[in-house]
Amino acid sequence: MRIAVIGAAGRMGKTLIQAIQDADNVELGAAIVEPGSSLVGADAGEVAGVGKLGVQAVSDLADCVADFDVLVDFTTPALTVKNVAFCAAHQKAIVIGTTGLNDDEKAQLAQAAEQTSVVFAPNMSVGVNLTLKLLSLAAEILGDDYDVEVVEAHHRHKVDSPSGTALRMGEVVAEALGRDLKECAVYGREGQIGPRTTKEIGFETIRAGDVVGEHSVWFATEGERIEIAHKASSRMTFAKGAVRAAGWLSGKGNGLYDMQDVLNLK
Repeated sequence: MRIAVIGAAGRMGKTLIQAIQDADNVELGAAIVEPGSSLVGADAGEVAGVGKLGVQAVSDLADCVADFDVLVDFTTPALTVKNVAFCAAHQKAIVIGTTGLNDDEKAQLAQAAEQTSVVFAPNMSVGVNLTLKLLSLAAEILGDDYDVEVVEAHHRHKVDSPSGTALRMGEVVAEALGRDLKECAVYGREGQIGPRTTKEIGFETIRAGDVVGEHSVWFATEGERIEIAHKASSRMTFAKGAVRAAGWLSGKGNGLYDMQDVLNLK
């Protein structure tokens, strides 16, 4: 399986290239950097610090369309929508770890998945996806007697809030409790807001320093509190999950999948 990495000169792109080199049965097929970058034409392996790989960085997917089978995309919502349309038109699979997509953009991913295979997940970490499974089980058992709060922390450069992972955690809990997150979510609290309502799911966001990603979900009632948490200390955990998803797509038919499918957690 030949993988293309878009944003190959960025922090996540370099980590993805390292993860591809460490994985079995996959190889780096293409690396895409920003148009006008001084790294166009450079060896992608040297850019990522893993040594020469014989893959020259290009500035456009069209310049390397024959060199990869699956694209890994951790970019921005607008660029991801363009990339998934390109992949659908050229029968290329795509793994998407981009966060912050709105409902219309997600609908476009689903539409593209009618023409190619797509893995889309707000977090590619194996540990986070196991955590989602545990959250669903906990919510089913604890029910409406427990207040639910989602606390997340990321580095100062993250642009979306709450994180896609935090929102997915809220969605999983809401689904297990028979609620609609759009109706019961509360994003931060300030002033004289009155007592907590029984079915709301709260979100608290921290942005500071170089925090890679921390998420904690509280289930609290009188007399006890249960916390289910995940802390990432390296981007490599997301990169490894994405590469695993790319390899899993080999031979898969058209459709929209997520990491729960990849890990057989459904």
